[in-house]
Amino acid sequence: MNEELKALLQSFTEYLQIEKNYSTYTIEHYRHDIEELYVFMKEQGLNSLEVIEYFDARLFLTSLYEKKLSRASVSRKISSLRSFYRFLNREKLVMANPFSFVAKPKKEQKLPQFFYEEEIEAILVACEGDKPLQIRNRALFELLYATGVRVSECANVQMKDIDFSLSTVLVKGKGSKERYIPFGSFAQDALKDYLNESRPKLLKGHNHSNVFVNHRGGPLTPRGIRHILNKIIESASLTGKIHPHMLRHTFATHLLNNGADLRTVQELLGHAHLSSTQVYTHVTKEHLRKTYLAHHPRA
Repeated sequence: MNEELKALLQSFTEYLQIEKNYSTYTIEHYRHDIEELYVFMKEQGLNSLEVIEYFDARLFLTSLYEKKLSRASVSRKISSLRSFYRFLNREKLVMANPFSFVAKPKKEQKLPQFFYEEEIEAILVACEGDKPLQIRNRALFELLYATGVRVSECANVQMKDIDFSLSTVLVKGKGSKERYIPFGSFAQDALKDYLNESRPKLLKGHNHSNVFVNHRGGPLTPRGIRHILNKIIESASLTGKIHPHMLRHTFATHLLNNGADLRTVQELLGHAHLSSTQVYTHVTKEHLRKTYLAHHPRA
């Protein structure tokens, strides 16, 4: 990667941080997608972003399919590069956006995976224990299931964000949009146990306001949370690895199964568009269908 391309990527990164206020996780994806384009440029002998044309963009798209990437990954990369070129065009560094007319693949219609209530109970049993890390893990799982927050949002929750008098947590979502989410008595009890008994022991002299602490006393990262969840699922003897988003899916599915309206679930999840939440209605319908087929005598 030559110095000019490095400088452009750095400028775009600063734009995402300062103007768009994107999370570190999102910005990493953008950087990775653009660096992948830079590798392609080197392979094709393209020495600047200005010379890339629609044909080159199509060729890049073909190279992504040859790598057997999922439709979602390909679609995200195209979106990243469109945004990159829009930024370059705004700064008058290029004249055209070769990715504007590259068709993104249609999304795969996969229903979100979720846990059944008896599986949640098995996981909660696996979280039991009186050691500081076990108490933390119980509180972590209870909060994730009770609120449906993203792992990155959970990792960033601060002490001042939890209001026990109202049983709510203040969450900073995508684009730093804030929302208050209520939690129930089980999460409240688990959090109080953790904050009173476990967190002070885990801090080990560290001074920070993150609610969740790792075994060294520092703030727990999203990667750390994923590792903990995988360990919990192993202890519960459930098959397969737990994907952090499964708890978010479970939160939404269980609310809808028990009569919550779609708009409320949308607000709790922090979805900008109702269409993002509507996928869970398909999950609940499929659940009803399977239950019917399994139990109706003339199904």
